[in-house]
Amino acid sequence: MGSLFPELNAALRDFIGQQKMFFVATAPLAADGHVNVSPKGLDCLRILGPKTVAYVDFTGSGIETVAHLRENGRLTIMFCAFQGPPRILRLRGRGHAIEPNDVEWDTYAGQLPQLDSTRAIVVLHVEMIADSCGYGIPLYEFKGDRTQLPAWCDRKGPEGIAEYKATKNRQSIDGLPGLKHFADRQTADGQPT
Repeated sequence: MGSLFPELNAALRDFIGQQKMFFVATAPLAADGHVNVSPKGLDCLRILGPKTVAYVDFTGSGIETVAHLRENGRLTIMFCAFQGPPRILRLRGRGHAIEPNDVEWDTYAGQLPQLDSTRAIVVLHVEMIADSCGYGIPLYEFKGDRTQLPAWCDRKGPEGIAEYKATKNRQSIDGLPGLKHFADRQTADGQPT
């Protein structure tokens, strides 16, 4: 049986800080839309308050999380203990994505790690904190962060990353608007400019 917590206390903060990976889950409002679950790493999450967390959203081939947050704000972040005592911790609430041109960017960017591939910051205002046993989660040994994303960014360069975002992050697989900078630049018939 799991427990509910009113806020991220010291023990929960410590648990989160020990995890090398977490998962984010979002879904569109449409019943036939695609539910999205994404793994995250590279030490990109920070606890900003007793009921607020944020993470850096790095450039990738999909834009589902940002698109779903733009549409409805529902977000769950899940941590699993792959080492040590078994535990699963879920943070459920309302989130929003902040892009580099947004007014809030400077407020959050200085509190989070930045890489060349940063495309957004996702902030979660936590409404429910719940844990469960995690007895079925296997044990894994952390060997290190992967180096492919920073190397990919170096090869692409700023212009290449911008072009990639314009191509891959304009809209979700369900056609929801993705990054504002690119999603808003469409012709009247909905085609990209």
